[in-house]
Amino acid sequence: MVPRTVRVKTSQHVLPDLPPVENFPMREWSIEIVQLDKDGNEIPASLFEKVTYHLHPTFNNPNRTFTELPFKITEQGWGGFPLNISLFLIDKGGERKITHDLNFLQDAYEVDHEIQVPHTKPTLVEELAKSGPIEEEIAAISNSKRKATVAPSVVEPKTKRVKLSVTPMVKGDIDIEKLAFGLTKLKEDDLVGVVQMITDNKTAEMNITNDVEEGEFTMDLFSLPDSLLKSLWEYVEKNVE
Repeated sequence: MVPRTVRVKTSQHVLPDLPPVENFPMREWSIEIVQLDKDGNEIPASLFEKVTYHLHPTFNNPNRTFTELPFKITEQGWGGFPLNISLFLIDKGGERKITHDLNFLQDAYEVDHEIQVPHTKPTLVEELAKSGPIEEEIAAISNSKRKATVAPSVVEPKTKRVKLSVTPMVKGDIDIEKLAFGLTKLKEDDLVGVVQMITDNKTAEMNITNDVEEGEFTMDLFSLPDSLLKSLWEYVEKNVE
């Protein structure tokens, strides 16, 4: 897998001829998807064959799929909401999910998301080369071992020893020890899914480090919110035999 940056571009304006709803003006908004190359320039999002926008359920036909670049959607509404977007890679490369904060604080704004893309499919490799030095990236990956390092970080205040067996390491309803053990049993492709899941839901409170050059992803499970821990546990149960 190699990283690529997807940019979600939003623009909006008030529709003065339409009556407001709950004292909020009606607006027309649009979103389109582009990629960034290695220099940060916008290029067509040709890595994707289609994009599906999962609108708020109050919209008619809330799941909208677009197959032509730049996968632009235009709608009308009076309120913002978290918009889930499904990006489908070409050459059956899989689905990548991102969440976009649709809001009306600015007339136009951009949000960048990093995704992981397979480098073993010929058509995808050809498209990846348009946004970065793919041969160098593949060589760097082959020379490093990608691994997920789990750091429970539970320490006795006086002895400074890690508590493993005296007291169960539990956060919310999740046994952290069992989760950490399960993560070590995941295959490499499944670990990429873990990295993507955590990256998509990253907050300032989470203690994670993603060293792309060394191929290492380190996370303190106790810094993750309970909802994300639950999702990770369900993912481990699904993917570990």
